[in-house]
Parts: sequence; structure tokens; C-alpha cells
Amino acid sequence: MSAVRVLLVDDQPLLRTGFRLILEAETDIAVVGEAGDGAAAVELTRSLLPDVVLMDIRMPGVDGIEATRRIIRDGAASHDPRVLILTTFDLDEYVIEAVRAGASGFLLKDSPPEDLVQAIRIVAAGDAIVAPSVTRRLLDKFATRLPAVRDQSPPPGLDTLTEREREVLSHVARGQSNAEIAAELVVSETTVKTHVGNVLAKLGLRDRVQAVVYAYETGMSRPGQT
Repeated sequence: MSAVRVLLVDDQPLLRTGFRLILEAETDIAVVGEAGDGAAAVELTRSLLPDVVLMDIRMPGVDGIEATRRIIRDGAASHDPRVLILTTFDLDEYVIEAVRAGASGFLLKDSPPEDLVQAIRIVAAGDAIVAPSVTRRLLDKFATRLPAVRDQSPPPGLDTLTEREREVLSHVARGQSNAEIAAELVVSETTVKTHVGNVLAKLGLRDRVQAVVYAYETGMSRPGQT
């Protein structure tokens, strides 16, 4: 299996160096380039074809949100790169906008090195980074930024889901893992994974992160809901 190709994007050279040292110690990960701003990230994504772009948010010029939008939506590359957002959580109030732009998740900058490595692998495999407690806290904190569409009935695409799929989606929106959902519904994790996959396919969503955002946008889930 070929190594996961990673592009590092951060306006702080020392942080990029630290990330590079951590990732290059892994035999299945290769850092193919670095960028100090969003515009350079978009160009390097086109030329270097990374599998994963590790993206900071706050940068001069083109920020991480706009860079993510260009890479994902505007076809910065033809190979469907994944974007993993770096955040300090308390400061980056626009994380949710980056996720809506197409990012496959987010990682705290003070996360342990092993979490960074695992996050890269998960995103490269086509899954999303959803730390349940962090996802829930982020969406609860920034839900006021989401458009209010709760008067629509039914929400777009919701009528294509079965009753069980809606139930699973509501649990995903609460930030629960597959194991937690399986325990609560008294089914296997494999069954939950299948339902989640069906939900994503029917709603045209990339991953669990966007499923959570969908649930908030359509009013299926609300801040503080448990």
C-alpha cells in the first residue's frame, strides 16, 4: 500500500516543522509539501496531489476556510483530496464554516502526536474525524451561525430515509460513536455502520461531520439536545 501523501498548511514555520517530524516518523505517511497560506495551499494541492491537506484556519490572505472551499468545491484537484482542519477550538469560531465547506473533520492543535497520526490515516481512508464530545461542543457553541430552516417540512432529503436511518442520524448528531449508538439501539456496530453509510449516500453527504451539520441545519438536532 502506498504512503498517504500529506500537505501541511500553517502560517507558522515552527508548527509545520513539528508536524513534519511527527508524520515523517511514520512509514505509511509522506509529507509532500508545505504552505504558509491558503492561496499557496490551493496551488500546491493542484500540483502535488496530496491525499490529505492538514489545514490551519487563521492565516494571512486566503484563510483556511476559503482554501478548503476552493480545494473541495471548485476542483482544486481531480483526485478528491481530504481536508483535516487544525484548530485551537476556543479561538477558531469559524471551524463549523470550514466543515460546511467540505472539510472531513478537525483536530485540536494541542492533540497528542499519536492522535495526529491516527487522524491522518482515518481521513485518508475516506472516513471523518468526529471526536464526539468536541463535535457536540463545537456545534452547540456555533449553532447560531447555522441557517434556520426548521420551518421546512420535511427537511431536504429526509423523506428518503427509513425510520431507523433517521434514528441513527439523530444519534450521530448528538456526537455518539458507532459503539455508543449500537449499545443504545441494541444492534451490532456493523449494523450501525451500514445505516450511517446509507444515510450519507441518500443525503449526498461526504462523511459523518457533514451529517451532523445537516441534522443541525434541518432542525433534527438542537444545541444542548441529548
